[in-house]
Amino acid sequence: MAEGELKPAAMQVEAAEAASKPRFRMPVDSDNKATEFWIFSFARPHMSAFHLSWFSFFCCFLSTFAAPPLLPLIRDTLGLTATDIGSAGIASVSGAVFARVAMGTACDLVGPRLASASIILLTTPAVYCFAIIDSPSSFLLVRFFTGFSLASFVSTQFWMSSMFSSPKVGLANGVAGGWGNLGGGAVQLIMPLVFEAIGKIGSTPFTAWRVAFFIPGLLQTVSAIAVLAFGQDMPDGNYRKLHKSGDMHKDSFGNVLRHAVTNYRAWILALTYGYSFGVELAVDNIIAQYFYDRFGVKLSTAGFIAASFGMANIISRPGGGLMSDWLSSRFGMRGRLWGLWVVQTIGGVLCVVLGAVDYSFGTSVAVMILFSLFVQAACGLTFGIVPFVSRRSLGLISGMTGGGGNVGAVLTQLIFFHGSKYKTETGIKYMGLMIIACTLPITLIYFPQWGGMFVGPRPGATADDYYNREWTAHEREKGFNTASVRFAENSVREGGRSGSQSKHTTVPVESSPADV
Repeated sequence: MAEGELKPAAMQVEAAEAASKPRFRMPVDSDNKATEFWIFSFARPHMSAFHLSWFSFFCCFLSTFAAPPLLPLIRDTLGLTATDIGSAGIASVSGAVFARVAMGTACDLVGPRLASASIILLTTPAVYCFAIIDSPSSFLLVRFFTGFSLASFVSTQFWMSSMFSSPKVGLANGVAGGWGNLGGGAVQLIMPLVFEAIGKIGSTPFTAWRVAFFIPGLLQTVSAIAVLAFGQDMPDGNYRKLHKSGDMHKDSFGNVLRHAVTNYRAWILALTYGYSFGVELAVDNIIAQYFYDRFGVKLSTAGFIAASFGMANIISRPGGGLMSDWLSSRFGMRGRLWGLWVVQTIGGVLCVVLGAVDYSFGTSVAVMILFSLFVQAACGLTFGIVPFVSRRSLGLISGMTGGGGNVGAVLTQLIFFHGSKYKTETGIKYMGLMIIACTLPITLIYFPQWGGMFVGPRPGATADDYYNREWTAHEREKGFNTASVRFAENSVREGGRSGSQSKHTTVPVESSPADV
């Protein structure tokens, strides 16, 4: 009788243990990160996080660059000078420099869900304030505060790096970032169309462009609510739950900061990203006005041309991420580094050419499209490398890299497109030369366990050693480095084909690591 009573109890324990195991619709690795990328799926938590992240970033990009397509109208209404316009363009991307670094730290400490939703909601009022601006100074201020929302890019990349395994992290980061950046192209079409639609129902131009800003403001609000309602920080749950259960170590700001700022690879990637994404931001601010003023095209035509630059993100940045993963499968981390250097350098050459062909409208459009493909692909290639720089400080290093993009945009606009020191076409040529020069430091990046562009790996160096050095012996004894160890195991193919032949475990669909 006693034995019969024990059996149901044992079965209950087994059932409770089975119920506690994480279950996923997608194949995952030993760290519960997805090993496949189902782009049209909303499978929780991996693909739902993907769609929430890119859409929220898309809405932030839409808001930040909603002004440039309507700039000729805003300029005439507010009496803006070339210096006013240049200063506002710089303001729109300068605020996000520090916001992105702060966002990276927030992702490390509280998770990407709360960090992303918070910055989006905090910056939404600035978008609505476009409707009431009445002076150059107020125009500059709303562009400055709206630009803080671009920090959501960091949470997007952090979120993808937390949800997808190393063979797919470049693709996931590339598609999420690329589709988010589409907002910079889509807004060039959306805002003129919204303005025209409002005008057709009887509004004056003075009122119509102001009302038009309620559309990006509303979209930004909805995206933040969706992130809070449907998002999840990690495959196993939200940070708060994982910290409370003891499944995740609650780190300190000091440790996160120290391991980020002392890693030279992070600073190099921040510099190079300043002349891929930073250039993209600068072009988003100037390109519509450049074609409008230089070739005398209509506002809607200039908007369409400018949109084609941003809309290239639908394939270019994801293509860069996919290329990074493909190069890794063949040549490891060294392939990722070579790919970034080659693609970004070609982008710099095309930028120089774009500034040199200002005599031809058709040629300028064609070169601009080619330039957009390469410079945006370089962004995707960059964030194919970032997740491997550090595990303990992944968020902050993502923020440093993203902030570097904004620093590059600020410096580029300040030096080449502020005031009347250079003609726009001359500034574009010099910008291309800066891209080429600032891409060279990639040759200095070296991972002891995988090598660099010109030097192979150090004999005996392992990924375990590289990531475990971020933890003290006491922390390792307590198991705080468990996630770093699992990541090292799952990044084995970064050593190239020979490394990828090592044992690698993938958990099947509808299973969990405990079942393997």
